[in-house]
Amino acid sequence: MTYTFEAIGVVRSCYTEKFGIPRQSGLAPAARATIELYPPYSDPDAFTGLEQSSHLWVEFIFHKFQPAPFRPRVRPPRLGGNRTLGVFATRSPNRPNRLGLSVVKLDRIETANGAVRLHISAHDLLEGTPVLDIKPYIPYADAVPQATNTLAPEPPAKLAVYFSPQAEQDCQAHSERLGQNLTELISQLLAQDPRPQYQSPDPARRYAMALLDVDVAWHYRLVEDGAPEVMVINVGQRAPDV
Repeated sequence: MTYTFEAIGVVRSCYTEKFGIPRQSGLAPAARATIELYPPYSDPDAFTGLEQSSHLWVEFIFHKFQPAPFRPRVRPPRLGGNRTLGVFATRSPNRPNRLGLSVVKLDRIETANGAVRLHISAHDLLEGTPVLDIKPYIPYADAVPQATNTLAPEPPAKLAVYFSPQAEQDCQAHSERLGQNLTELISQLLAQDPRPQYQSPDPARRYAMALLDVDVAWHYRLVEDGAPEVMVINVGQRAPDV
């Protein structure tokens, strides 16, 4: 049986590419975005009472993941990319219907000219993500304190993040220009270690990701006990598309 879904809105996100996005929502509280609703779903009446919720469920489409034939097993990044699990035991975007579900923080509801924009944070949504539905998060029903998942029993360990003097200076300048604390956001993202887990933290290797209209470059360095830490070496404004 075939079903057709219509997007009710779109995400305008600080994440402009997939690499670097946290693997779960809530891991980078400084990440901000807006959800712009399409008519007729942008009717303010449809959101009456939502201001009483601190968090939302957002149902969306993994729109940048290319459709592929169904595979019953996938390689979760959390497990290093070398171990397979059943697709329904993971949150991989490579799913039969490419549907995603995230909990996000609702910061405020903006109503202007009869339209609605939801300002959210602590999200994991890519720029341009089509939104299928929005529902309030209800703590007494949705939070299950006794729930377990032995495959991911706790958040991954965070890495220490440092900025070179020039990167720190540039980051502060771009933060003022964008009205977004980039130092906080970059630190929260890189502490999660977006590096593919099968790659060793080679100090000679350089990594980069795009946030808003800036490019962030970093490398890893090893401390005395061999543990990696992150050094941000460049935060520069991206050249506009011609």
